[in-house]
Amino acid sequence: MTTVIKISPNLEEFLKLPETEPASEYINKQIIQKPMPQGEHSRLQGKLCNVINQIVETPKIAYAFPELRCTFGGASLVPDVAVFRWERIPFLPSGRIANRFEIYPDWAIEILSPEQSQTKVLAKLLACSQQGTELGWLIIPEEESILAVFPGQRVELYEGATDLPILNGIELELTVETVFSWLSFS
Repeated sequence: MTTVIKISPNLEEFLKLPETEPASEYINKQIIQKPMPQGEHSRLQGKLCNVINQIVETPKIAYAFPELRCTFGGASLVPDVAVFRWERIPFLPSGRIANRFEIYPDWAIEILSPEQSQTKVLAKLLACSQQGTELGWLIIPEEESILAVFPGQRVELYEGATDLPILNGIELELTVETVFSWLSFS
């Protein structure tokens, strides 16, 4: 079950609070703690980051970050996977990556946990889309389906052998079946 903290500070006050485990997010002036990831969630999250980064990191096209806090548009969210185009990754003058990402991800991926509200997680992806995120995925393991969120708040359902939409410029082909096949080690 999702934990909602009733007394909500403003965004600046929220960002001064200690981090929680699992992470808490600030959206619509509410603090919502994410559920603790379980087996399917962890496997899909790790595999997605690995598969995406194998293609995009060396040519410096993009990078997929697991559980990265992104603060933008009056919210502070922690997508399960946040993909940033290389030129949008905040780097320090030294060349090191910045700790704070005060921008929206280009591609936000959420994996629905059994105790999460599909509506609330989809609302989070729609909020990202409103701020400029080009693509959102809501992976629903229980139904073996993926909802994709596109600019203009357009949402499409993907199932089975259907090719999934990928962030433009990333040469990756995935189907819904492929993503869910990662849950089996046999």
